[in-house]
Amino acid sequence: MAETKPNYQKLHITEQPITLSNWHCHVNWINTSLILVVPIFGCIAAFFTKLQPATAAWAILYYFWTGLGITAGYHRLWAHRSYEASLPLKIFLACVGGGAVQGSIRWWSSKHRAHHRWTDTVKDPYSVRKGVWYSHFMWMVMKQNPKDRGRTDISDLNHDPIVVWQHRHYGNFILVFGMFFPMLVAGLGWGDWQGGLVYAGILRFLFVQQATFCVNSLAHWLGDQPFDDRNSPRDHVLTALFPSDYRNAIEWWKYDPTKWSIWVWKQLGLASNLKQFRANEIEKGRVQQLQKKVDQKRAKLDWGVPLEQLPILSWDEFEVESQSGKPLTVIAGVVHDLTHFIHEHPGGKVLINSAIGKDATGLFNGGVYSHSNAAHNLLSSMRVGVIRGGGEVEIWRRRNSDKAI
Repeated sequence: MAETKPNYQKLHITEQPITLSNWHCHVNWINTSLILVVPIFGCIAAFFTKLQPATAAWAILYYFWTGLGITAGYHRLWAHRSYEASLPLKIFLACVGGGAVQGSIRWWSSKHRAHHRWTDTVKDPYSVRKGVWYSHFMWMVMKQNPKDRGRTDISDLNHDPIVVWQHRHYGNFILVFGMFFPMLVAGLGWGDWQGGLVYAGILRFLFVQQATFCVNSLAHWLGDQPFDDRNSPRDHVLTALFPSDYRNAIEWWKYDPTKWSIWVWKQLGLASNLKQFRANEIEKGRVQQLQKKVDQKRAKLDWGVPLEQLPILSWDEFEVESQSGKPLTVIAGVVHDLTHFIHEHPGGKVLINSAIGKDATGLFNGGVYSHSNAAHNLLSSMRVGVIRGGGEVEIWRRRNSDKAI
């Protein structure tokens, strides 16, 4: 029988192999233009455009504004609802967020919610499991299969007039707030129209894009996981570990300009209902992670033979072994072989010899000296058996009972 060939007309483009004839069909050209093509032209233009000090300062300021549009607006306000904003603040964040050239509020927030809902699975829109470069920007540059789309509830976004307004006119937001506005300020302010477009416009949104993309890639790859290690997100200056918290950095001294911006807006009456994840639950996560690390280290250390794996000896058998020349002693019902420790004992070998063949529990636990954790740990490495009945005291009781009978 002839081998049947797949009908590519019925397959989504992502299900077809990339070839020289169809590679362009795999590319999302709108995103590619905004993420790669335009920034490349901006980098080339920078070689022919002098950077004026005023333009550099304006580019940095506008970088901060548009960055806030993403971190305080797209992320913490609309994607996670970690605080409430007044209408003027919403309009400001929608405008400068559009200037970051990373998609509309509706598109960005829906993808981010899906990322949290389906983290590290095939439905995660920018899963780091598919590679760092994929999670960084390839998920936007290459077309995605609708079958793998992780869906989430965005009904609240669909009923937000600012979100709907920005989404409908997003193309204009890119042109106006991504390029024309920063160029206009530099042009009318100090006559640097070209520098305003190149540095405060194109290169500025390039840097904002890359900073945000690093949250999707490097912040799932580098850093520590102080609260939970079941998924890939890590503690990073750019990533938020607690979605329902208006803060990124929990401690006040950690770098988090977005947190302080939201706090200032609250003092000005522009923001309200700032949500914080319960401190008790944060500490629970931190302690659980510390315990995991401790357990991992503990598993690598020698704690001696577990008690349940030791042979059980009668007291008579213990005495016979001790009298045959083995330096054995019993502490808390456990037989220990002191062969390699007699000459190392800080208290001298005379004291050790006095405990051979006897129950030295009292001597070890305060009768002569109350030993430290280090001594107890060292002693555990000398275990060789367990006394049936628990120790010498129990043997005395049994023998006295036998005599009475």
